[in-house]
Amino acid sequence: MKVIERDGTVRDDLTPEEELHVIRHTAAHVMAQAIKRLYPEAIFAYGPATEKGFYYDVDLGEKKLGDEDLAAIEQEMRKIVKENLPIRPSILPREEAIKLMEERGEKYKVEHIGDLADNEPISFYQQGEYVDMCVGPHLMYTKALKAFKVTQQSGAYWKNDKNNKMLTRINGIAFAKQEDLDAYLVLLEEAEKRDHRKIGKEMGLFMLGEEGPGFPFFLPKGMALKNALIDYWRQIHYREDYREIQTPLIMNRQLWETSGHWDHYKDNMYSTTIDDEIYCVKPMNCPGAVLVYRSQPHSYRDLPLRLAEQGLVHRHELRGALHGLFRVRCFTQDDAHIFMRRDQVTDEIVKVVHLINEVYEKFGFRYSVELSTRPENSMGSDEDWEAATEGLKGALEKLGLPYVINEGDGAFYGPKIDFHLEDSLGRTWQCGTIQLDFQMPLNFGLEYVNEAGEKERPIMIHRVCFGSIERFIGILTEHFAGKFPAWLAPVQVKVLPVSEKSMDYSESVYKAMRAAGFRCELDDRNEKIGYKIREAQMVDRAPFMLILGAKEAEEGTISVRFRDTAETKTMKAEKFISFLQTEIAERR
Repeated sequence: MKVIERDGTVRDDLTPEEELHVIRHTAAHVMAQAIKRLYPEAIFAYGPATEKGFYYDVDLGEKKLGDEDLAAIEQEMRKIVKENLPIRPSILPREEAIKLMEERGEKYKVEHIGDLADNEPISFYQQGEYVDMCVGPHLMYTKALKAFKVTQQSGAYWKNDKNNKMLTRINGIAFAKQEDLDAYLVLLEEAEKRDHRKIGKEMGLFMLGEEGPGFPFFLPKGMALKNALIDYWRQIHYREDYREIQTPLIMNRQLWETSGHWDHYKDNMYSTTIDDEIYCVKPMNCPGAVLVYRSQPHSYRDLPLRLAEQGLVHRHELRGALHGLFRVRCFTQDDAHIFMRRDQVTDEIVKVVHLINEVYEKFGFRYSVELSTRPENSMGSDEDWEAATEGLKGALEKLGLPYVINEGDGAFYGPKIDFHLEDSLGRTWQCGTIQLDFQMPLNFGLEYVNEAGEKERPIMIHRVCFGSIERFIGILTEHFAGKFPAWLAPVQVKVLPVSEKSMDYSESVYKAMRAAGFRCELDDRNEKIGYKIREAQMVDRAPFMLILGAKEAEEGTISVRFRDTAETKTMKAEKFISFLQTEIAERR
């Protein structure tokens, strides 16, 4: 595939990933041209290619787009592709570039030019009547754009700043071949069926209300699922010698200044005033864990000290970015902070990786690993950052885990290992993380007494397995399409009387299931058994349905219908109870 750079040179040596990026970048320009034809008053902001496709942020004034408008934009894009317009670059001096954009009424582009360095060349690409400021590269002709679709719209603030105007973000997807696009659309359709917001509503797991945007309400069945996850978390952490703590939700500003969060994260923090002093609602649990460590003296014999916390944190997210349980303003982090000696770093990281691997294997997730290095906005010495980064690399190499480097994406206080898990649809999610921190122990003056009786500073690991419990529940809901394994299922057993004649027997079976500790429901409605089975399977998604009629009542048996195989087996209640207790105990 040939592409044209902004200096006019033509290349055909791109990798498949680079080619896909060029295709999507070109698609964004073709979409912008289509929008401008349909809405001449449109003013354009940013229009990049992304890992998931492309988008353009557009100021359409008071115009609100509907589905029919998105279809019209896509249709106009197809006309532009058919016209086979050549795509040609040019470079202009800054003043000429500003004049061109002003003449075209592109105020956002003019502002963007002002943000560029004085010596930055200002390049443009033109196709037909449409000119766009861009660094390229692009396809050489519009007809080279083969497979694309406009998918959705949303809102986005100019420069992602809530004080700026809300623009319309129009999203699309593009591929090199139509069959790739078709496969993606099938995947998209399946993803829509598995949307955790839709399934969560059907199953009664959680709700979101206008009274608290981004603050989820967990309903009884959702709490059953959440508690099952937390019970599992507690069991494996107790086994690995973690000690559970709970730290306050609100602490004073001075604490967050000491930790570094006030300088690096305050725009995402909620605050209030208590006794004429500023207090912050915690966005992270780590400073609280540090205070717990500092509350008493420690010797080298105490280390490593592993403190775990199911901590509720709050972070300010723009309303337009909120999305079900995936992007919220409050969530529960399954945090742990490990305080250790320098000689313990590698072994502790290895143990954490083993624990995270165990968790992901439990749910059938594959994963990849990324090592994120020092960001520009960081704190601490070069020596500490180098030592921390080498410590993480050493642990990964000891484990033989392949990883990629993500330059400059570490936390402000230290480098980190991120785990990107893959779900049943092949989508990836960043969940687990391990962060090595030399800075916070320094900021808070943490100490321990070494073997020689001298004071030393411990090193600290921040780590999560699930990441956010709420987000992990959203991921699991889509991964399993709501058909959770028995140990997690909000309703593990659904008792379904065939008629009124078997109601008394059904109630006795229901009580026996509850006494055995199962999450069980009795459907005593005056409905046909076929309807009850369908609802138990499609709405409640219960792993086991007990269908009880006159025959079962007479023989003292139960007919067990299995959700995942649709087979039915007849057995004694005691046998089923023993089977399910084992299933749950082993978390199969």
